[in-house]
Amino acid sequence: MTDQTKLGGNFTLPGTSLTLNRIGYGAMQLAGPHVWGPPRDVDGAIAVLREAVALGINHIDTADFYGPHITNQLIRQALHPYPEELVIVTKVGASRGEDQSWNPALSAEELKAAVDDNLHNLGLESLHVVNLRVGGTERPSEGSIEEPLATLADLKRQGLIRHIGLSNITSQQFTQAESITEIVCVQNQYNLAHREDDVFIDELAAKGIAFTPFFPLGGFTPLQSSALEDAAKSLNATPMQVALAWLLQRSPNILLIPGTSSVDHLRENLKAATLQIPPQTVNDLNEIAANVGQ
Repeated sequence: MTDQTKLGGNFTLPGTSLTLNRIGYGAMQLAGPHVWGPPRDVDGAIAVLREAVALGINHIDTADFYGPHITNQLIRQALHPYPEELVIVTKVGASRGEDQSWNPALSAEELKAAVDDNLHNLGLESLHVVNLRVGGTERPSEGSIEEPLATLADLKRQGLIRHIGLSNITSQQFTQAESITEIVCVQNQYNLAHREDDVFIDELAAKGIAFTPFFPLGGFTPLQSSALEDAAKSLNATPMQVALAWLLQRSPNILLIPGTSSVDHLRENLKAATLQIPPQTVNDLNEIAANVGQ
């Protein structure tokens, strides 16, 4: 088991006994191309999950609409019965069309069905954390989230969900959510190039609420930056390691969920936890957002 300090330290979700190592694992890439269908190498996907836990990762991010159903079924096949300290965080609020499209699924019936699917495919009686996913494909959109969140709060009262988080939201939506139920984490797009949530992250940190950025290297449009390349060369690291280390240094409430379908890449990502970025290099990296018009 890897020492927790090598995984960026840890963070306890507010009002819970769930202490997560700050580097977790995102399971999305375990599905087939375009997050659809089974992986080409099922044994390799199972090996990645087992190695992640062996290396000390105790926080896996997933969703039953990955595949769909594929990543959750792989997690169950690889890790069930689950280690006591393992926390599985899943998402609801989206579905996949037969054309592989990503579609909103926020009605009460759709959310209840999604929770049931997650429970069944993960082999759990209660989900540790469920993030309500709203907004667009990559960015939030304004609007009330009261109705879908009230549905999840009711499922929490029934014991099917232990804790609730939010994904792809605005700070105004978070404020609304706080008046409905307890929120333990927020998952939004955030990286060196996309820093719209700078103030929001600091607000969440002050409240002791976790922030989990997705797309640490840009996601569907990967970040191309000479400053990042230069920093990686100067630190004898990969651009991904630098991007992850920058996030760890950005705020103590940030949790990471880098995904990969490779054991070697998994181990490589974890080295970000011990990578210290000097202040001047941090300043250079901070200029990336300004240079892409953020």
